[in-house]
Amino acid sequence: MLGGQTRYAGRLMERLICHTRANAAPVAVLVLVASYGTAAGQEFAGREKLRAHSSEFRKEVVRVTDGVYVAVGYSASNVALIQGDSGSIVVDTASNPREAGEVRAAFGNLLDAPVRAIIYTHGHPDHTGGAAVFAGNDNPEIHSHQLLVDSGPDFVRGVRGGGDQFGMTLPDSLFINAGIQMQYGRVTPPTREGYLRPTRTFSGDQFCLTISGVRLQLLHAPGETKENVAVWLPDRRVLMPGDDFYRAFPNLSPIRGTRLRPPEVWIASLEKMIDLGAEYLVPGHTRPIGDADTVCAALTAYRDGIKSVLRQTIDGTGRGERPDELVLHVKLPPHLVDNPYLQEYYGSVAWSVRAIYSDYVGWFDGNATNMFPLPEKDRATRLISMSGGANQVLSRARAALPTGEFQWAAELADYVLAVDNENVGAKRIKAQALTELGERQVNATARNDYLSAAQYLMQDLPEQ
Repeated sequence: MLGGQTRYAGRLMERLICHTRANAAPVAVLVLVASYGTAAGQEFAGREKLRAHSSEFRKEVVRVTDGVYVAVGYSASNVALIQGDSGSIVVDTASNPREAGEVRAAFGNLLDAPVRAIIYTHGHPDHTGGAAVFAGNDNPEIHSHQLLVDSGPDFVRGVRGGGDQFGMTLPDSLFINAGIQMQYGRVTPPTREGYLRPTRTFSGDQFCLTISGVRLQLLHAPGETKENVAVWLPDRRVLMPGDDFYRAFPNLSPIRGTRLRPPEVWIASLEKMIDLGAEYLVPGHTRPIGDADTVCAALTAYRDGIKSVLRQTIDGTGRGERPDELVLHVKLPPHLVDNPYLQEYYGSVAWSVRAIYSDYVGWFDGNATNMFPLPEKDRATRLISMSGGANQVLSRARAALPTGEFQWAAELADYVLAVDNENVGAKRIKAQALTELGERQVNATARNDYLSAAQYLMQDLPEQ
């Protein structure tokens, strides 16, 4: 698929971007724009778009409005600071004590002692892991929804616990970012040593309180988590939506294996937030947004994007379409395709479609053949035999790589691995196919998982 000149252009682009990675974002963007004129630039446009997206996580303490600041880029999640009459309020606390310490140092004199309260928007470790650093010896109240206390940790598939989607084990040369954060777990392994249990919780839809002279409303706004709280400052017109909004398509169906995050509930929470008429929006990830019109437009687009994918999937399912058919045509509507807050850096429309289908009508796709399918190994054995043997299948898989049929190459390799899971040739082909697929992804979660899987396949293989 790629000629020698294109391959050279791709390698040259790699060297240029690696050389400029440590420099200011505009340089990387310049390289990105220049590369679009080449065949390699077009083929790898998703990857370069993801690289440019990393500027969203540049380290900065941003002044939102009087008395409200947010530290972006110091940890996986943002840390917001609200200044009160006689102390400070901290909303979310970074991933771990090390990164929380960096945030506290970055705030400097902006963080007026003592810390009167800490508010958890939800229980994800990247938002709650540094609380002890901000609490210090101040003994603040720690607020959350009661569901945070009642809920256990997410159940995930397999022993790697979701680390692959964040690229925790990828070498620096392959890692770009984690979609809605620069990184999670790569510098400091996940830890709960800085977590502090909430001391004051509420149930129901909202809880109004005043802390250090600051009026706050804690609004139950389930979305990415069922306990998510939106923090509303009515006097300063600042809304902190937790993880119900960030600059990427929402992760309705995480590939690490958790349940569908109900889109109907997420939509309702966004509608509640739109009605507030906020002038400033400070999400738990990515940079804050100012100006009431811009905030309203962003939240509305987010709601409408989720609603459209949900509606299209339900309608198609009602017509008898199966998941493989639905993902071919369920897309964001034309007026939202290029919306900057709905790009698929983190969540995926296709993954959402599959999860919504399963949630509404179950795993069975209506094709009677699929009620009791052959075991994978049995099916693979028969197909390999029909194709002339494993060597013939691997030969076809190998031939698919230079023509850009990477998905097909990976699937052919999987047939052989289903029968012989130690087949070195199949592992090499699958690793190369997954690497090629990952390098073309705009979705950081998909990229990181593809490339991590390729790295595992190549472990302990003999040198060629």
